[in-house]
Amino acid sequence: MEEKNKESVVFDCSRGCRVSENQETGAKMVTYHRGCCKLKDYNLRKGDVQGPMSNLYEVRFKNTRKGIYRNDSVQNVRVGDMVMVEAANGQDLGIVTLEGPIVLRQMKSKGIDPERTEFKRIYRKARQIDVDKWLEAISREQDTMIKARRIATEMGLEMKIGDVEFQGDGSKAIFYYIADGRVDFRQLIKVFAEEFRIRIEMKQIGARQEAGLIGGLGVCGRELCCANYITSFQSISTASARCQDLSLNPQKLAGQCGKLKCCLNYEVATYMDAQSHIPRVTEPLEFEDGLAYLRKTDILAQTLYFSYDKTSDVDLYPLSVEDVREIIKMNRNGVRPESLKIEEESASPEFVSAVGDESISRFDAPKRKRSRGKSHSKSRGKGKKQEQ
Repeated sequence: MEEKNKESVVFDCSRGCRVSENQETGAKMVTYHRGCCKLKDYNLRKGDVQGPMSNLYEVRFKNTRKGIYRNDSVQNVRVGDMVMVEAANGQDLGIVTLEGPIVLRQMKSKGIDPERTEFKRIYRKARQIDVDKWLEAISREQDTMIKARRIATEMGLEMKIGDVEFQGDGSKAIFYYIADGRVDFRQLIKVFAEEFRIRIEMKQIGARQEAGLIGGLGVCGRELCCANYITSFQSISTASARCQDLSLNPQKLAGQCGKLKCCLNYEVATYMDAQSHIPRVTEPLEFEDGLAYLRKTDILAQTLYFSYDKTSDVDLYPLSVEDVREIIKMNRNGVRPESLKIEEESASPEFVSAVGDESISRFDAPKRKRSRGKSHSKSRGKGKKQEQ
């Protein structure tokens, strides 16, 4: 019986819930599952439901769509409850994800003024009939998206239907599309309305937002940032990679959306601050034994590497930022230091070598060698006891 119950559980990560079917009654139960929520939030004040605006709740829908709603019902709403909320036309069904004072901080981060904003209402908790109608509606989303893509292609529109989201009462659907330019989809909406018999809403999104809707794992092994927590996307240019001294390889800099990775902007401020402390070396440093050319700069370590050969990186000599400033000042005064080849000549740049990383045996624990001397002496001791 337990195995049947386990097989009947289905996880809907696009909405952050799991659907289980009662084997006896056949009724489908939907429960909140925070672990697979996109743009999930951590409540720092969990359990604290008192305070100003205590009747405001954060309600999430499919993928990254969320909203702040006011509870006008007499029912006590808590996190994880499925509620029927006010929509532009009809009613929608969502899951409560935040309550209490933390909602005010969430509104502040999104730029929502609670005094001037007119919030939509929470009518009541969802009944079983509401859940069944909602599950029936969302089961049509995949087929509707495939048909919508085929219709858009037949009409010759330069657009891509990325996702379809049905409203909780099944009377309306949101079509998320991607297009490089402006698309006249007035005729398309008429065709969709005749084909699917529902109200249509078209919403244009970008390539980064599409990646957030679909989700996935990045090259770092973690969940995509656009699906995990990013709500507003900033412009990213190759200047972010240049200031971090990264290789301008499009295959490495591009994410799954085909655009530059969002994480390129994470450390730009740190690198810009560190780079402001590094002196600008426009000419080679003058020493008594020759000219030293700048070959490499370690921005975070505040170390510059020089070589007497301006075309080779074989013999590099590290100098700190303070030493470089002092040498530049000496050269301007006509003084040349003795040489870069000091006693710490053996110090080499701390570059990471990837030799041997492709060997899968590097993950194995090293085998312990048995001491032959001890084993041999033990065997000899046992032999003497047997002779006695």
